[in-house]
Amino acid sequence: MSTNRHSRKQAREAQRALLFAALGDETRLALIAGLSAGHVRSISQLTDAAQRKSPGITRQGVTKHLRVLERAGLVRCERHGRETQFVLNPQPLKEVNSYLESISKQWDDALGRLKTFVED
Repeated sequence: MSTNRHSRKQAREAQRALLFAALGDETRLALIAGLSAGHVRSISQLTDAAQRKSPGITRQGVTKHLRVLERAGLVRCERHGRETQFVLNPQPLKEVNSYLESISKQWDDALGRLKTFVED
């Protein structure tokens, strides 16, 4: 494998790791669910929704979670005047879904070979 191709593969794997880490928190999953309808949401709107599910969470806490999601490429922030608004970027979720489907296919193939071996 060429060095350039190897480094691209490492970059993809590092991005997947960031993505899975970002998705590994229930507050961040709730934020993604809140943004999944495709609407742009302000930090105030997202904090209000998060506080209904987790009353102890602060605006600063929500902001930290949104920054993790932003680093993973799952959300984008947009400035509108004095307000920062967030929108879901579904592309990384589509890429992870494709990745998980390929892993699932590999397992299905391996189990099929095992079944054939056991039955013969």
